[in-house]
Amino acid sequence: MSTVNAEVKKNPNENAISLIRRFTKRVQGSGIIPRVRSIRYSQRKPNQARMKKDALVVLGMRKEYELLEKLGKLPEKKTKRR
Repeated sequence: MSTVNAEVKKNPNENAISLIRRFTKRVQGSGIIPRVRSIRYSQRKPNQARMKKDALVVLGMRKEYELLEKLGKLPEKKTKRR
């Protein structure tokens, strides 16, 4: 991702308010704000090793559940009574 810096320098007869206004216009024109907001909450894609590890954990839990179900050691599910 390329970085765009919005830089303004104060002119000799310029007051602070007009300098801030000029800087704000420069930032809006460069498109920095929408780009930063779009990546604000983005997360990195998990790598292949992490995805495999997570999949193995799920498979292990499923196998353990099936074994407990087969042995009849699971608690009974609560049913709604009307």
